[in-house]
Amino acid sequence: MLDLARLRALHAVSVHGTVGAAATALGYTPSAISQQIAKLERETRTTLLERQGRGVALTEEARHLAATAQELMAIVERAETELEERRGLPAGRLTIAAFASAARGLLPGVLADLAHRHPALDARMSEIDPHLSIDLVAKGAVDMAVVHDWDIAPLPTPPGVEQAVIGDDYCDLVVPAGHWLAGRGAVRREELKGERWITQPPGLVCHEWLVRTLREAGCEPDIAHTAEENPTLVALVAAGLGIALIPRLGRGPIPDGAVTVRLDPLPVRRLYALWRAGASRRPAIAETVRTLRGHWSDAAPTKPDAAPATPDDATAIADAAPATQAS
Repeated sequence: MLDLARLRALHAVSVHGTVGAAATALGYTPSAISQQIAKLERETRTTLLERQGRGVALTEEARHLAATAQELMAIVERAETELEERRGLPAGRLTIAAFASAARGLLPGVLADLAHRHPALDARMSEIDPHLSIDLVAKGAVDMAVVHDWDIAPLPTPPGVEQAVIGDDYCDLVVPAGHWLAGRGAVRREELKGERWITQPPGLVCHEWLVRTLREAGCEPDIAHTAEENPTLVALVAAGLGIALIPRLGRGPIPDGAVTVRLDPLPVRRLYALWRAGASRRPAIAETVRTLRGHWSDAAPTKPDAAPATPDDATAIADAAPATQAS
């Protein structure tokens, strides 16, 4: 009989692409994942991984077995959901993928709160970009994802994945203290022609939004520096190397040498929680969504002259936004 834990390890490698990434997602060491797959190879008398450069690739037999493993994991998930639903209390392991600023500015309090109130629930988080985490939810590699989209760049969700709105995050223009825009109350996008920009690398959501927004305003962005972490972007701005558009969630304090300026209209991104439709009845999912919404009132940046659109943290999943594409 095939061992489910070993099948889970193989499925994780097929989804994440490497043994190391699979180990991170499952909370094990790479050597432990390699051992699980080696045992599975002996059980099946089949070669499952082949060397490919510095990494590994799944054989054809391994890809078929990984697809079967995904079906088995879905069956196990349904069984666990039914048991948890009968007990009526959040329990078991819940894996959450979250984008960087949510992982820094929102999830620490949420995870600590869940651990305190629900000791039978083992919630574990991995920092993953939204473009990747949505697919991981759909494939069953993680139970939930905290993602975001932008007002002009909606992030579509695949069939079988449901969502609930967490809240809205606002973004500011961050410029050097001596910059000609530093004293302005608000700046129109059309005024940003010729500026040197500091932003996240290509392929990430914030980078794509910036390029698309400026081009629609008639500005071809001159991107001088890229970095993944928002504090790094702010530090580069403070050094006088360019300007940046940075969300408020998880941004941290603005250092000496940099100031924020409002961009008009104010850019906004919306945060969502995503999970598979089959897990909707699971108490752990419902409680985590409620906790995310509850903590958003503490972490949510305030929009100037208006209150942020924060959902009622007592609203149940049944009252949340329907499982449609993000907008």
